This record gives sequence, structure tokens and C-alpha cells, in this order.
Amino acid sequence: MLMTLITLYSLYVLINLYVSTMQIGYISQAKRKTPVLMGASEFVKAGNYAIAKERLSIARTIIDYVAVLAWLSFGLSTLSNALFMQNEALKSVIVVLGFIIINSLISLPFSVYEKFVLDEKFGFNKSSVGQFIKDTAITLVLSIIFGGAVIWGIYLIMSSFALWWFWSFLFIFGVIVLINMLFPTIRALFFDKLIPLEDKELSSQIQKIMDETGFHSSGVFVSDASKRDARLNAYFGGLGKSKRVVLYDTLLQKLEKRELLAVLGHELGHFAHGDLYKNMAMMGAMLLAMFALFGNFPQTLYLELGLASSPSIVMILFLIFMPVLGFVMMPIMGIVSRHNEYEADKMGVHLSGSGGEIELANALVKLVTENKSFPLSHPIYIFFHYTHPPVIERLKALGMDISSNDKTALEGACPSID
Repeated sequence: MLMTLITLYSLYVLINLYVSTMQIGYISQAKRKTPVLMGASEFVKAGNYAIAKERLSIARTIIDYVAVLAWLSFGLSTLSNALFMQNEALKSVIVVLGFIIINSLISLPFSVYEKFVLDEKFGFNKSSVGQFIKDTAITLVLSIIFGGAVIWGIYLIMSSFALWWFWSFLFIFGVIVLINMLFPTIRALFFDKLIPLEDKELSSQIQKIMDETGFHSSGVFVSDASKRDARLNAYFGGLGKSKRVVLYDTLLQKLEKRELLAVLGHELGHFAHGDLYKNMAMMGAMLLAMFALFGNFPQTLYLELGLASSPSIVMILFLIFMPVLGFVMMPIMGIVSRHNEYEADKMGVHLSGSGGEIELANALVKLVTENKSFPLSHPIYIFFHYTHPPVIERLKALGMDISSNDKTALEGACPSID
């Protein structure tokens, strides 16, 4: 059984590496051809950024794979046997948190490189070293506090119910719903400074389109996101009465008012169509399948690992192999999500009024340019990774003429990467 799981994980890694390699080869050719949506220099720069990120992703995938093999061969037994405690609940919490913290330390150099080398080179990083350390420390403390509580809860369920995997699923799904409700509050409390939108005219226009879709929020706020990053973004956070609209200050600086309203109209389209609840339902189905699978693993698996099927070991195996099932489910979720994006674009156009197609199209082009998002991708990469349709396809659906769309990057052999 253990060899079967390792084989499946190895296949997952190989597919990931293959998809990333195809994406790098595709962009390496595409960036040399006719620019799409951007000027020539911006197009090449966006291509270089996409390639650099994908190379970093490959390195991460390989290191993660080595770490998984190490955990399965000796790491789990070493970590589990290192603690001698009579309180099994406390031991389970410490063991699982130890696993999470060690993995976080393994991935930390990649996060540092991405922030202070890659993002710095391409003009995104605005965060200081002190700010990064502070954010990392707060995240670690919150993970220990809330993560420890969740682990303790699962331990109690596993120790009390024969059908523990089903009740654990309900518990975790409830935690996810709670996190969605509290996310805006937690983020504002520990990370971002939020202030009410001062532009009364814009705030009134936003309120008008929210009323049209029945979206009731606790207010429209501006986040000081520019102290960390130069990317443009906005989000509707929370559930129930905790819902709020948050605009990055970078977004307000770069988009015209009507373009901004078109983007928010798109996001409100997701709310009007119930996409958040659909996504949560799909996530719930994936979690249920995962819990059902791990709740019925044979005891031979644990014998091969040389460990008892204790709650902590079951939880760690769940964390190790969850990305594999997520990768399998992603194409299905991606197809649904991409469909939802087109429908949300239609709502954004409707809420924007006359000329809404132009406003949303202009906003999409600005978002692509400012965020240095290369507008072309290999089809297999889109299939496995894209939750949004390619921006060119969205612009075509809005009636825009993208005559410079050059598909010849798919032709010929994969070139050497420079």
C-alpha cells in the first residue's frame, strides 16, 4: 500500500514537472513573437517573469518531493518517537504542528527568494525585511493557536467515533466556513490597515451596484496593500453580516472609476450567481472524498511505515497526500470556475451600463499589464492550473478584436531555455 501511494505521488510530481516544462518552453517562444495586449518591452518582461516563477515552482516541487520521501521513510517515525507524553491529545497536537512548522521552514527560503529576489527584480516587492519577518511571525503564531485547536478537535473526534472520518469532514468544513466569515476581520486586525473609502461619489456608485445585486456589506474599505506589493487587486470578503468590499490602494491608483466599477461588477456577478457557495460545495466534495479515503486505509499501510495508526499520523498522511487529490480535482474545478468567470463578466458589463464591455476590457488589459501577467499559456497548463479563462478569451467574449493573437508558439520543438 505504501509503495502504491509513493507511486501515485511520484506520478503527480512528474505530471507537474512536465506541465511546468511545457509552459516554460511555450512562453520562451511566445515572448519572441508579436506582442499581445502589451508593448514589446512589457510583453517580454511579463514573459521573463512567468518563466522565472515557473522555474521556482519546479524547484519547489522537487524539494517538496524529497521532503515527502524523507517523511515517509524515516521522518514520521522520528518525529512521533521523539516525544514521550502520557497525554495523547497534547502529543498529537505537538506532532502535527511540528510537521507543519518543519515543512514551513523548508519552504521559507523559496518565499524569501520570491519576495526579495524575484518580485524585487520585477518591481513588485514593496515590503521591508522587517515587515516580512513580522508577517511571517504573526502567521506562525496564528497557525499554532488556531491550527492547534483544529488538530485537538480532530483528535477528539477520532478518539470518540467509529465513523470519525465523516464527523471530521463536517468539523473541518465548518472551520472553513468560519474562516471565510472571519477572514476580513483577521486580515484587518493583523496585516492590513483598512480605512473607509473617502471618495463619496465612488462609494455611492459602488453602493448602487451592490444594491442592484442584493449584496449587503459592512462597508467599502481601502487597504494599504502598496506597503507590501505593487500588484492590483480587490476582494469581497466574509460571509453574512461580516461581508465587506476591500479595494487595494494600488487598484484605485491605476484604474479609472468606470473601469473599477466594471471590475467590482464582475465580482458582484459571482455573488449574484452564488459562485462562492458553489466553490465551497466543490471543495466540500473534495474534502469528503479525501476523508473517506483516509478513513478506510488498511492497517498494512501503517505497518509498512512502522507506526501505529494514531490520530497524529493519520492527520499528517492526510496533509501529505491532499495536494495529489487537489491536483486531480483541479481540472474539473477549473472548468466550472472558468465558466463562472465568463458569466461574472456578463454581470460586470450589465452593472457598468452603456459601454460596459469597453470599461471591463480596459480594466482587464490594465490588470494584465500592471501585474505583468503574460497573456499566453500552453493549453495543458491552462487545463491543470487556470481558474480563470485566458484574458484573451475573456476579451473576445466581450466583443474585442484581438487580431494580434499569435498561436505559432505551439509549433515546433521546445527550445532551449535562456
